[in-house]
Amino acid sequence: MAAGWNAQMIAETWCRGGDTSTSIGLSNAIHQTGGRHICIVTNEDAKKEYLSKITDKITGILPEVVVGATEQAVQTLKGIDFLVVDCEEDDFSTILKVAELGQRGAVLVCTNVSLRDFRWHSVIGGLRIVRSVFLPVGKGLDIAHVGAAVEAGESGSGGKMGRKWIRRFDRASGEEYVIRR
Repeated sequence: MAAGWNAQMIAETWCRGGDTSTSIGLSNAIHQTGGRHICIVTNEDAKKEYLSKITDKITGILPEVVVGATEQAVQTLKGIDFLVVDCEEDDFSTILKVAELGQRGAVLVCTNVSLRDFRWHSVIGGLRIVRSVFLPVGKGLDIAHVGAAVEAGESGSGGKMGRKWIRRFDRASGEEYVIRR
């Protein structure tokens, strides 16, 4: 999915004792897109465990591993195109709120989430959700495509929004036509 999105900045959180299959898949995607894959871990012991688990399984470039508080590490990353957060271990709502997403928007993935407890609108604030889907994989996987943030009064193409109604007069009959855009 990350390779199809052509993600140039992929960030993921990893907790000690966690599965590395997501990291392996994301590393393969980065091999295709030529971007950066960053894995955020909480301490040096988790970093050693993570690297020992994935070193022999990844054929391409190993991900960059950032050690520290997840919220602070995500805040330092600019232009995230693809973000994977473990909802069971991390304070995922804070992480998603502080993440600076890419210009084209981003794909946000929350693992270990139950359908009844999770709502994207409550987590990402005023960003536009283009599409979201819940998959009953493992303990639950929720994926959302968040649209690019646009300034107020602008359309997605960067120009000013036109009026919503177009008025035309027929000179021959004198009738007025009002057409909605």
